[in-house]
Parts: sequence; C-alpha cells; structure tokens
Amino acid sequence: MSIAKKDTISRLFASIAGRAGNALRLAKWGFVVVLSSAVATTDFGRMQSLAMQRYGAKAADTVAAWQQLIAETTPLNESQKLKKVNDFFNTRVAFVDDIYNWKESDYWATPLETMGVAKGDCEDYSIAKYTTLQLVGVPIEKLRMTYVKAKIGGRNSTVSQAHMVVSYYPQPNAEPLLLDNLIPDIRPASRRRDLTPVFSFNSAGIWVGGATQASSNNPGAKLSRWRDLIARMQNEGLN
Repeated sequence: MSIAKKDTISRLFASIAGRAGNALRLAKWGFVVVLSSAVATTDFGRMQSLAMQRYGAKAADTVAAWQQLIAETTPLNESQKLKKVNDFFNTRVAFVDDIYNWKESDYWATPLETMGVAKGDCEDYSIAKYTTLQLVGVPIEKLRMTYVKAKIGGRNSTVSQAHMVVSYYPQPNAEPLLLDNLIPDIRPASRRRDLTPVFSFNSAGIWVGGATQASSNNPGAKLSRWRDLIARMQNEGLN
C-alpha cells in the first residue's frame, strides 16, 4: 500500500478514535454505526456487456466465470464458500498498487473493474471477495473488511504498512477467519500475528476494536470512498 494511502487511513482512524474518546482505548474492539445497504442482486448481463465494452473479451470471460462461481458456490456450506471465493480472486488478480493501476494514490475499484483489468491492491481484493461472499449467501453480519497494520520483514520486524483483509465471523464473538491476498490459505486471526487490527467495516457499520453495540457517533460519514464505491457498483449492475 502506498504512503499516501497509509496516511489517509491513519487520518481516518485518528478522526474516528477522537470522536469515540477514551472508551475506545479501553475496549479490545470499538463501536459500530450504520452505513449503507448491502449488495442484494446482480445484473450479470449488464456486467458482462460492460466488461466487453470497457476491457474486451478476456474480461467478459472472467465475469462469466465469476457468474458460474456464484451459481456453483451458493449451495455450498460457508467454509467452502470462503475457500472458493478467496481462491477465485487470489488466482485471477495480480497485485498492483493504485498509482500504477488507476493513476491515483488511493482508488477503490468495483469488482467489475478489478476483474476487468485483472489487477488490484489489497482493498480491491477485499471489496471483490466481500461482495461475492454476500452474493453466494454469506450473511452480512458475518463479514467485515478490516484495515490492519501488516508487519513486513519477519516476525521481529518493527516495520509495518497499512493493509486490508476480509474477516469472517462464524459467530458474533468468535475469532475471525481472514481472507488475504498476501497468504493464499484462510487462517484464523490468532495465526496471523503479523497483522494488527485497526478498524473494520461492512455495509451495516464501522467497528473500532469490535463492539457489539451501536454508537451514536457517526464516523461512517468519513467513508466517502465507500459511498462512492456503492454508487458505482449499482451503476454497473450490483444493486
């Protein structure tokens, strides 16, 4: 993740933490506020047509494979759904930083855009996986996109960078499983000691730390990129 993006995340977290006050520093996880509605339906015809128009036949084939993935994965149990979706994007998308991929320091790509160029950064992987997991029937309350500090250079390194993963909670207070583009297999959080959670969010709310009760604060207003992403996904056929 770029330095500019890391600074953006740091400012967002500082703003959220400042609003929540000392209570956040006392909790292992933080608070939740309402954001916007989850993806519910998909116009696959529109998405495949847009993929062909914007990116060509290879991208249209990827969207068709994605549609087939959704159809085949929906009847499976949740553990199988996680693996199928995680593998699909980890094997089809190459990591490329936003500045090279989109000529912007911080751009949140829609699943169609990510599949179209077959490239993305950690946020693009997470958005595509999170959205697809909803479409195959994983309940929204079990899913979060989680910003973390990722330690680089080994366990004893003091160097870290901002990173995003998808967290899956089989039960509300359970240890989450993490879907990551850095490591292909899905691991519980306790086995990812290289990652330190900062905050997480989904289509229902934001958590700083991981509270189970709603907050009257509104840090969700800071996530303008999320609202813009939802609007662009709807325009492409994800409603």
